[in-house]
Amino acid sequence: WDFLILFFCLPVVIFNEITKKRLLGDLSCRIVPFMEVSSLGVTTFSLCALGIDRFHAATSPQASTRPIEQCQSIIAKLAVIWVGSMTLSVPEILLWQLAQDTSPVSGGVMEFCTMKPSSNLPESIYSLVLTYQNARMWWYFGCYFCLPILFTVSCQLVTRRIRGTEKKSECRGTKHGQCESHLNCTIIALTIIYGLCTTPENVCNIVVAYMSPDMSKQTLDLLNLINQFFLFFKCSVTPVLLLCLCRPLGQAFMDCCCCCCEGCGPDTTSSEGSADSKLKTEMSSSIFFDKPRETPPPLLALGTPC
Repeated sequence: WDFLILFFCLPVVIFNEITKKRLLGDLSCRIVPFMEVSSLGVTTFSLCALGIDRFHAATSPQASTRPIEQCQSIIAKLAVIWVGSMTLSVPEILLWQLAQDTSPVSGGVMEFCTMKPSSNLPESIYSLVLTYQNARMWWYFGCYFCLPILFTVSCQLVTRRIRGTEKKSECRGTKHGQCESHLNCTIIALTIIYGLCTTPENVCNIVVAYMSPDMSKQTLDLLNLINQFFLFFKCSVTPVLLLCLCRPLGQAFMDCCCCCCEGCGPDTTSSEGSADSKLKTEMSSSIFFDKPRETPPPLLALGTPC
């Protein structure tokens, strides 16, 4: 979802700031906020799911031999996170619409997005969208800021307490303990980045909610641009942070890049080297046998693809 934000929302915002025209018109005014709020929801619920996973790993009676989760279970969790985040972001589509105004500097017509529900909506939906607009600030602050941070901190504190009692009995292996601590550091780093990048938006929302009548439109546009900048920064840093801190994911990513760059075809040089090393190993190991081999080792076809 971070890549979707960078590849779709970032060009639209840059185009709007340069030309003062909305790319894709009214559609972008509705889709961009929907995707941005969905991104907050995906990150929030993913951090909560990771915190629950770390808690289960700490409280499992046989954590070191815990079986690997099946692919179907992981896909189901991801589907719940993504569908839930997109469902909670549906009011953003109905809340925003395209508006036009005359620029005081150039005198030309400029387009901008305004948070105003359309009067053509049915009465019941219109009232729900208005309720969402009035509660949007506190919904942002409670669900997309306080929930992931408090959830992650609580899970980490409980996990550390349980581990402190288990260290005395030395129930876990050294390698397993290092892996668990490394995963916990990854989750903490993701939470810190998310908290730092969403704090300015929540502060701006609270300030705008209580001081918007005294603020000019240029100031409001600048605050909105700063909020979007921090969102794009989070979407850029999070994948890099995952690749750097999560070693299996980073190694898999590097393997895929090397495979795409070098090609996945057979390499005659590597096959020759592996065949020569295998022959040398077999020949060197034969000196440890007092009795000679009854049958000679089979000859390998050097330089042939697998």
